[in-house]
Amino acid sequence: MPASDTTTRPQRRPGHRQAGTTAVEFALLAAVFLLFLFAVLELMRLLFVYNTLQEVTRRSAAAAVNVYARDAAQLARIRQDAVLRTSAGALVLAPPITDANVRIDYLALVRDGSGALALQDIPESQLPNCVGQNLQICTANPNAPNCIRFVRARICDTANAGACDAVTSGVLFPMVNVNVRLDRATTIATAESLGYRPGTPPCAAPPPS
Repeated sequence: MPASDTTTRPQRRPGHRQAGTTAVEFALLAAVFLLFLFAVLELMRLLFVYNTLQEVTRRSAAAAVNVYARDAAQLARIRQDAVLRTSAGALVLAPPITDANVRIDYLALVRDGSGALALQDIPESQLPNCVGQNLQICTANPNAPNCIRFVRARICDTANAGACDAVTSGVLFPMVNVNVRLDRATTIATAESLGYRPGTPPCAAPPPS
């Protein structure tokens, strides 16, 4: 009588298939969780950036009211200090903001045709040559179009020097695309000494106003 064939094929256990399904589900859930986590972190970073930019312009304006408009070296230090640096560079956790994005302007308080007072930008070419000259102009006519009365600090895109375009935020986590246009965070402060010291000799005659 021939011997019976007792060889049997190994059967796949049901648990193996279940384990594979569980691994796939875990991978999908982990991906969704990580995406959600990175999105929350990016949102928190943007809130930090919005609040920090306002502090950056506040620090810039508060310091610039005591520095003259033509003191380029001192103004550069003010911009660097405003972004919490001692040299040129980026604001931490806020790409692409750097000290170069901090724009400091000088404003006059002029009367329009109806006699109402309004702030007006002073073009760089019309700025008084020195702080003593500005004092002379403002003493003669505090509403002259080249009398520095206010200092304005803003966050502007460096691509357009003729206008203050909003800066588009970068991202820390490339998988989360939340690029947004950042606030200009404008701060305007009343001009103070602008670096003037009593006894400082006047410079060249003031330009016509």
